[in-house]
Amino acid sequence: MKILITGSGGMIGRKLVERLVADKSLDGKPIESLTLVDVVPSPVPEGAPKATKPIVADFSEKGVAATLIQERPDVIFHLAAIVSGDAEANFEKGYRINFNGSWSLLEAIRQEGERAPYKPRFVFASTLAVFGPPFPDSISDSFAPTPSTSYGTQKAMTELLLADYSRKGYLDGVGVRLPTICIRPGKPNKAASSFFSGILREPLAGQEAPLPVGDDVRHWFASPRAAVGFFITAATIDTSSLGPRRSMTMPGVSATVGEQIEALRKAAGDDAVALIKRVEDPFVANIVKGWAGRYDAHLAGSLGFKAEKNFDEIIKVYQEEEM
Repeated sequence: MKILITGSGGMIGRKLVERLVADKSLDGKPIESLTLVDVVPSPVPEGAPKATKPIVADFSEKGVAATLIQERPDVIFHLAAIVSGDAEANFEKGYRINFNGSWSLLEAIRQEGERAPYKPRFVFASTLAVFGPPFPDSISDSFAPTPSTSYGTQKAMTELLLADYSRKGYLDGVGVRLPTICIRPGKPNKAASSFFSGILREPLAGQEAPLPVGDDVRHWFASPRAAVGFFITAATIDTSSLGPRRSMTMPGVSATVGEQIEALRKAAGDDAVALIKRVEDPFVANIVKGWAGRYDAHLAGSLGFKAEKNFDEIIKVYQEEEM
């Protein structure tokens, strides 16, 4: 089996590569090669197939997508994207990467299939930002996508393309609407949701962390370990049960910032909680207003997608894998 991963240098991309290398197979088929694409060098874990190729490239540039698809990968994990805050602040850049680049990749698959039969499994990293207010108490997969950010709009447009290209038989697509991934290791990124990880990660390391929203803000979370599991499951499920709706919300933990803080207190004590510093950030606060806090992931759950049950488990995953 040949596998292509865009965004393989990112945190989730690296962990997905590590999981695939450790498993050595996908859906019962040995992994023959991994093509790892990012604008930064992608680490190659020890034990990776000999045919593994790290490629430094911008997949949205003209001709790059076609080159990547020429080797006809069996499974494509499309993780590459400009994150929410960056896409909102840099309008043209967000559309070039998140939408135009994704469309170029889908078109390259279609055109390759016109030369000879070719229909890969295409797993797309989407987002809960495809939904916008007003929100019901719990959002189901049937709730209409009405994004309130450029990032959400770009992802929603790609979801529509994914469904149409699947309907036409050009590929076999699955859209994975990720919860906010928490706790992200490393340094904060440009995602508006970055503080959700920061208020736990930094205090656990004895460092101060800014909190730009109130304790009553509720959101939907899953760990990096769960996220990798989502992608593996999406690559192996029987898609006949999805019908025309190819994108679905992943399971997660609904929690308020206050509940996050109490989980931190339980794990690391009052001294860690004292390192959280209240700050005002109208830019982030305005984006967060457009996010819901509770989702019904019944369809994904019925297909075998799994996440943590509470925030204590999410913190435990971080401690096991990163500390």
